[in-house]
Amino acid sequence: MNTSPSFDTLPLSAAARANLQQLGYTSMTPIQAASLPLALAGHDLIAQAQTGSGKTAAFGLALLARVQTSGQAVQALVLCPTRELADQVAAELRRLARAQENLKVLVLCGGTPLRPQTESLAHGAHVVVGTPGRLMDHLERGNLRLEGLQTLVLDEADRMLDMGFSADIDYIASRAPKNRQTLLFSATYPEAIDTLAKRFLRDPQRVALTERPGSQQIRQRFYEVTDEQRLHAVGLLLNHFRPASTLAFCNTKQQCRDLVDVLQAQGIAALALHGELEQRDRDQVLVRFANRSCPVLVATDVAARGLDIAQLEAVINVDITPDVEVHTHRVGRTGRTSSTRTDSSDGSDSGWAFSLASLDDMGRVGRIEVMQGTASDFHPLSELTPSGSGPLLAPMVTIQILGGRKEKIRAGDVLGALTKDAGLSSAHIGKINVNEFSTYVAVARELAAKAEQALNERPVKGKRVKARVLD
Repeated sequence: MNTSPSFDTLPLSAAARANLQQLGYTSMTPIQAASLPLALAGHDLIAQAQTGSGKTAAFGLALLARVQTSGQAVQALVLCPTRELADQVAAELRRLARAQENLKVLVLCGGTPLRPQTESLAHGAHVVVGTPGRLMDHLERGNLRLEGLQTLVLDEADRMLDMGFSADIDYIASRAPKNRQTLLFSATYPEAIDTLAKRFLRDPQRVALTERPGSQQIRQRFYEVTDEQRLHAVGLLLNHFRPASTLAFCNTKQQCRDLVDVLQAQGIAALALHGELEQRDRDQVLVRFANRSCPVLVATDVAARGLDIAQLEAVINVDITPDVEVHTHRVGRTGRTSSTRTDSSDGSDSGWAFSLASLDDMGRVGRIEVMQGTASDFHPLSELTPSGSGPLLAPMVTIQILGGRKEKIRAGDVLGALTKDAGLSSAHIGKINVNEFSTYVAVARELAAKAEQALNERPVKGKRVKARVLD
């Protein structure tokens, strides 16, 4: 029996409801049921929703309900991270708007000539869907005007921030009326999304279909080791479970350095994060780990403070911390996303938290057990056997471009150079970080050499740049 609420319960026009019936929309998905009543009531909204959850209809029906086709002004603007997503969103909005005569949806994305888009804007559009860089271009040229904007949608906001579009979003939002409605959809909710929401949203309602993980979503496993086995055991764990992204905690800076040396000798790419790093080196380490071009970050608790890394698949307590609260904070960093890859023998979607304990650590382990109210799950090191073939490599590689905000380089410039000029798909490009003097872009490992060559041979922002793969 289907208990999902019907679209008939929403304050939609009869024509809109009839169109939904024809499209086969019989009942709302969870994200639609949670967000549509709030959005249709005019509230600003923060909604956590994965791709494929029905989020386009969730914001699409709300923005279309406010559009008046009697005028030609842009009344709704949807920002998307990629051209592919923008095309999908526009196609779905056109389907949802079939009951509204003469409603025009226009796509504005990079990778296509400006002139036809400019001519289309001159003829008027009610809804615009686009990528931040191209939308900025049209705003700066005066082609796109937002005085009549009623609804601003940020779709896959976390992905847009990952790709370095924060400044572009700032600019676009600053050109929109302050009394607009803003709907923000994001698969994850890192600190940067919270910061973005505080800048642009007014008293937003929050819809989160997935809670942050509780202890039942984090699989903890303890391994008894001698002090001589401790560092070697980290490599055994990594080669057995092969997580794509691991944060390993050590109690001292020297232990961090020693562990990185051991892992690199085993062919495992690892970087250290501790208090003695220069700020420039720290920034580079964080960029490479956050954009998934280094699989292992070895850190002290102080150095890792404030980090919120999405898609962290495993945490390893190389040393047991004497502070029970710190232990809880460490293991709580994993299991924060439903896309976390796990051991196939288990099949669950939780994250891993491994702890290495010597006999001298058992007092600390006992305090953890008391705090958690459960006995520790100990396993022998002997069960750890290598799986897969070859060294543990990150899926991405970071390319550093010598040039950043000082040279007025934007994330969209780099994305355009790689997709339009070099022919890469946006699916093969990860985070883009534009700093003061340098820009970092993550590219799929198998295409890194091609991307590096393209950036060195073709101009970015009209200027030749130097690019190099960080290894």
